[in-house]
Amino acid sequence: MTDSSQDAAPATILVVEDSETNLYLLTNWLERAGHVVIGAENAGEGLDHLATAGTPLPEIAIVDVRLPDMSGFELSEKIKGNARTAALPVIHISASAVSAEDHAEGLQRGADAYLNQPLDPGELLATVTATLRYARARRRAEQLAQRLLTLNQATMSVYSSIGFHSFAAAATGGAARLLSSPASAVFLSPEGQAVHSTSDGPATTTRTYVARPDVLDRLLQQSLGDGTGATVARISRGQWQALLSADHLGGNITMAAARTKRGRPPVCIAVPSDALTGTDDEHLLQQLAHACALALEGLRTYNEEHTLALALQRSFLPSDLPTVDGIDLAFRYLPASENAEIGGDFYEAIPTADGLLLAIGDVLGHSLSAATVMGELRHALRAYAIEGHPPQQILDRLETLLAHSQPTVTATLCLVLVEPGGRRLQVANAGHIPPLVVSPQGHARFHTPHGPILGLRAPHPAPTALSTPPGTRLLLVTDGLVEVRNTSLNATLDAFMEAVTAGPAGLQDLSDHLLDTFGRGKDDDIALLAADLHGS
Repeated sequence: MTDSSQDAAPATILVVEDSETNLYLLTNWLERAGHVVIGAENAGEGLDHLATAGTPLPEIAIVDVRLPDMSGFELSEKIKGNARTAALPVIHISASAVSAEDHAEGLQRGADAYLNQPLDPGELLATVTATLRYARARRRAEQLAQRLLTLNQATMSVYSSIGFHSFAAAATGGAARLLSSPASAVFLSPEGQAVHSTSDGPATTTRTYVARPDVLDRLLQQSLGDGTGATVARISRGQWQALLSADHLGGNITMAAARTKRGRPPVCIAVPSDALTGTDDEHLLQQLAHACALALEGLRTYNEEHTLALALQRSFLPSDLPTVDGIDLAFRYLPASENAEIGGDFYEAIPTADGLLLAIGDVLGHSLSAATVMGELRHALRAYAIEGHPPQQILDRLETLLAHSQPTVTATLCLVLVEPGGRRLQVANAGHIPPLVVSPQGHARFHTPHGPILGLRAPHPAPTALSTPPGTRLLLVTDGLVEVRNTSLNATLDAFMEAVTAGPAGLQDLSDHLLDTFGRGKDDDIALLAADLHGS
């Protein structure tokens, strides 16, 4: 329906007139023009009708100035002073209060128009039409302003989606809130599966279904084709139901389809056609679909890049650990959640002539760059260890490497050399989480001495030596496992130590237990390297 046809549409009109003859005449003229009339013989009766819960408000009130229970001026003030009826236009009529002063008082006290009796039917109907045109235009403007605000909120929601499930809820729920109606969305998942999501209304949850593989191609035949941009199309209920049998939308369907680039998957947003009251609503739906297509493209691109970066990051890490007599090893690596950037955590176990060198470290930052620097450090660490350099010299050489190739990067690194026979450790810690050493009797303590982090170009102290009788257990972790936001590190380290001493006896089972206990819901990479030293 166009705006002009909306303005000319009949209205429901409240007429407050104590004269039966005048009420009859007004009702007759208005009903012959197509309007619906609600008659009231006094102000109290008119106010009661306006206050009736669940009853739609009339679009205009025609009020006689001289009423038996209060003046029309007072009635206008009560109408305009009530939040529910403040926007209701009032037309005053009077056979006695006909002076310019009366007109001025009536308009100042809430009337939108003032007519003297006896009334001319043509003038009355023209005044009603003009008042309706103004009131409806104002109502459309207010509704549009509210819907633009809702569109902005919906757009922000789809842009801030951190996964495809939250995108489905934001897109479908956004359309439902925008048009105060049920809504549906159809798009492709990261795996290329057609997804159909539905919402019964603005305040309901979104349900997601698997759709038939060709549904998007079939829908685009109705609108966008293989083009880009955003278009709006109308689809019959039968056509829609044939493609999406589980959908709940009733009546004919209006669908906005959008695509950002040729060859990329589109997004389709649909609502019942009767939810749209004009071209403004069509444009809003079209803008929402375009925003959803842009957001989905960004989310899809991020997902593809994150998957690639994660694969690259994993390629930098050892896929297995060496077998060494008298030492059992276990490792766990858990990347950050899907919506977090990849980090620079790494671990290593390197057999050398001087024993088994265990290493765990973390390049500060979360990005592909941090992961790349991690790869450089790990390969350099392996090279220096295989050349036979002791832990302190390895730290010094890595310090020099960072100063020349990555002068703005810092990293933490803990090196533990398990000497042949497993009876003694050399620990060189460059600012990392201290290693946890558990005695054969189950007594645990963190080995806290450490030097500066790598990247500060500061000298590193000599390693400290620890005696390790057979049965000693050693655990090295990165901060992603033991740091908790708004909780002191000492508190979480104490909890970690307690979990180790009270946990499963087997090294592999303990590693799983620690990840299950401390690794859930973290937004940082997690690395754990554990060793049981049996001696020889």
